[in-house]
Amino acid sequence: MELHQVEYFLAVVDHNGINAAASALQLAQPTVSQAIRGLERDLGVELFHRIGRGMVLTSAGQAFVGPARQILRDVVAAEGTLVDAAGLPRGRLDIHVAASLAVHPVAQLVGRFRQRYPNVSLRLAELRDEEAGAALIREGHCEIVFTNLPVPASDLQVEELGGHEFWLVFPPGTDVPAKDPLPLAELPDLPLVIVPKSTGRTAIEKALSAARKRTRPSAVVQHRESMLPFVLAGVGGTVLARPMAEQAAARGAIVRAVDPPINLGYGVLYDPAVLSPAGRAFLRMARTPR
Repeated sequence: MELHQVEYFLAVVDHNGINAAASALQLAQPTVSQAIRGLERDLGVELFHRIGRGMVLTSAGQAFVGPARQILRDVVAAEGTLVDAAGLPRGRLDIHVAASLAVHPVAQLVGRFRQRYPNVSLRLAELRDEEAGAALIREGHCEIVFTNLPVPASDLQVEELGGHEFWLVFPPGTDVPAKDPLPLAELPDLPLVIVPKSTGRTAIEKALSAARKRTRPSAVVQHRESMLPFVLAGVGGTVLARPMAEQAAARGAIVRAVDPPINLGYGVLYDPAVLSPAGRAFLRMARTPR
């Protein structure tokens, strides 16, 4: 059994199929298929049922998921204990990031970190479900989660780093009052592009309710990166963190600050007991304003 086979196996599990796994790994589909077949031969069991073009874990495959994740966690942990000749961390650091935090603060932070620690490779993935952040750390998918707060994670460390103000974003040409900030009570009766349940959506709906406005969805999108294209296409308005709203304005959207402001804290989630030197260095930098 080889390490890359274990990595490909988990990619198929996490991405629900060979094609999506190959795309995520930036490999050809036959390469992943052959590796999975080789792993099954080495283990002497079938890990997947092949049903048409789909793949479903067998009982043996389900039993192997936990040990496979442990194997990769041990490898990443071993790499993370290394330092270079100057005593600086090296290896790999895995981080999951809420989409609303990718523009700020994470992009700037990653740039600073890479300048200071060039021998650390960062792997960033989108945190699609804020409630899943704690499980991602417990199961070894990543060391650090950047997320909106609050989050339920009594057995992990939650550290607030800052906050974002949320702004209204409207399609180009929308008849919007000139006031900026715009009182929520004067919000036009425009349907909104929203995502499924999230901390941000809860805060926004609470603010709208206090202004006697209700959320009338025009579209519910699974991925946050889809929200702005839908708004620019005229599907409806939305509410975005200020850094993303400013980007929307640069692309032609009509943007207004909100009165009263909608603010939401953000921070990091991690397990101090398993942080690598690279993870500790990243958190130290995250706590230090530039």
